[in-house]
Amino acid sequence: MLVLENIISDRGSRYAVSGGACASANEAAAFLKELKRRKKFSKATHNTWACLTSGGPLKNDDGESGAGMVILRMLERECVIDQIIVVTRWYGGKHLGGDRFRHVQDAVRLYLDTLAEK
Repeated sequence: MLVLENIISDRGSRYAVSGGACASANEAAAFLKELKRRKKFSKATHNTWACLTSGGPLKNDDGESGAGMVILRMLERECVIDQIIVVTRWYGGKHLGGDRFRHVQDAVRLYLDTLAEK
């Protein structure tokens, strides 16, 4: 599990991105359970995620409408298969509008770049 914390801050909202190997819905659930064992992540406002598996796409917005699809499209564009990416947001009290999608994209890009370096 790769976790990059405090990567983006905007109007009080803070973001982190996490990811790891994942080939099924059961593995996605297990990954999220493990991530949420960290108290900080269990108290997050949103843990939005997506995974492109050989069996098909999986995603969950966790209340951040449309964000799961943003992650999924980036995984498809980069041909990243069997890897879950979770973008976590702690709401800061101010609505971000469309900027939240840019932050999700930036978080996923940072994760993919870090993964490529390893």
